[in-house]
Amino acid sequence: MELLKRLTEAPGIPGREDKIREIVKKEMDGICDDVRSDAMGNLIGLKKGSGNGKIMVAGHMDEIGFMVKHIDDKGFLRLQPVGGFDARTLMGRRVIVHGKEDLIGNLSSATKPIHILTEEEKKKELQIKDFFIDLGLPSEKVKEIVEIGDPVTLRQEFVQIGDSYSNKAMDDRAGVLVMLEAVKKTKKHPADVYMVATVQEEVGLRGAVTSAFGLEPDLGIALDVTLAADFPGGEEPEYVTKLGQGVAIKIMDSSAISNHQLVKSLKEIARKKDIPYQMEILPRGGTDAGAIQASKAGVPVATLSIPCRYVHTVNEMIHHDDLEASINLLASFLSETNPGDFVPTNR
Repeated sequence: MELLKRLTEAPGIPGREDKIREIVKKEMDGICDDVRSDAMGNLIGLKKGSGNGKIMVAGHMDEIGFMVKHIDDKGFLRLQPVGGFDARTLMGRRVIVHGKEDLIGNLSSATKPIHILTEEEKKKELQIKDFFIDLGLPSEKVKEIVEIGDPVTLRQEFVQIGDSYSNKAMDDRAGVLVMLEAVKKTKKHPADVYMVATVQEEVGLRGAVTSAFGLEPDLGIALDVTLAADFPGGEEPEYVTKLGQGVAIKIMDSSAISNHQLVKSLKEIARKKDIPYQMEILPRGGTDAGAIQASKAGVPVATLSIPCRYVHTVNEMIHHDDLEASINLLASFLSETNPGDFVPTNR
């Protein structure tokens, strides 16, 4: 999993995906007939098929993070979130401020130590605006290196935990890995496959909007993580998916309802190939499929999801078997799918 380690440890908040794009481009260069970037910063790799239409496969490169929005007279940094955070998960974390050089800092809340908090103060709910970064440097030095708008990412390392892998940015570098590895396995395929590593998904599916508009695909598959809430604190109907039970074929989420025939085809391929899978309905949240689906005159779409525990934290966890199942199902789908089979016949 050396590639997954490199993908997840690379920085790349929305709008500042340069470093992660470099890594993905090197991988695409080895497997695609053509690789280019568009004006938004999406990375688009073409793997030519037999000419039977165009399939767009999208996984987003960006990760949730922050931008520096204020530097005070003591050198403390205040933050603008870029993507959705649960403030409860941020206490005691370390971050990297990507200024003229990378600086490690402590992410802390603007509150007193627990030793001197009153009972009433202990009840206060933390908000993102309460957090600041301490770089351990005088303000003059901080202002030499850091500017307003500099990106900030959470600092974490890739680890294997049992049969699973954990790090920040599994959302959605795991999806990018699935895209790369599946296309490597796909030797012959009817359609031209456009691999799109999209940008700015975490702030509104923006990269998928523009890339789908430009490519005009006949069919779209989004790759992303989804909730695996199968741990203490919830009930089974709320799990969404379970870790280690296979790739998730999404039925719907907040951004898209998957094409029914496409979902059916994915299930049939999974059963035929003996690939473990589970069905997914996500009550809140969306993927690049929502943007692809609504492009121009509309596109049949579905999402293949990698179950993930602790989403939008630095400890996002995915299972080895689910990753393999996702790669195998996408590779099998691309190998035998004609996009024309999913266009309604009664239009």
